[in-house]
Amino acid sequence: MKRKIINIDEEKCNGCGLCIPNCEEGALKIIDGKARLISDLFCDGLGACLGHCPEGAIEIIEREAESFVIPMNVPSEFGQWPVQLHLLNPQAPCFKNADVVLAADCTAFTMGNFHSRYLKGKSLAIACPKLDSNKESYVQKLTAMITDTRINSLNVVMMEVPCCGGLLYMAQAARANAARDIPIKSSIISIHGEVLKEEQV
Repeated sequence: MKRKIINIDEEKCNGCGLCIPNCEEGALKIIDGKARLISDLFCDGLGACLGHCPEGAIEIIEREAESFVIPMNVPSEFGQWPVQLHLLNPQAPCFKNADVVLAADCTAFTMGNFHSRYLKGKSLAIACPKLDSNKESYVQKLTAMITDTRINSLNVVMMEVPCCGGLLYMAQAARANAARDIPIKSSIISIHGEVLKEEQV
């Protein structure tokens, strides 16, 4: 939808942070020395932060943006436990004929709308391809989900950082080992919570 939302001129912003305490919704954060809008979902477009910027770096514009949602009222789409791949039983009923999200640990913390965008109606497995041990067991579990539990699809949601690529490699290795084929989608998230790229792989 098209609506009013704040826009920050990075050239003018000096990273002073005076705008942040005046944003009741917590939509602003200093990242890499600049004020940034964390998510469209959090910005009400009223501009309470405007008058507190000494550099005039913030303005209200009208553009395509997701609807404003008060964060405390955003419903969870979480529907199972556990979610860490080491702890998961690949034969669990929640995976039977399910669309599965395989997410890097950091993605849900980076994206304000992770639940609504990726998790609704899906089953979840999370992992860190850099820090987790015994990743071969991950490939085995994913292979079992594809072959035995007959999951419908896999969406691998990763951060833009290089170490996250190992998650996609594991998913593709599992598909290669499995007795059946399924579609795999790759979703790359920036360190600021933006979706950079989505494609079938």
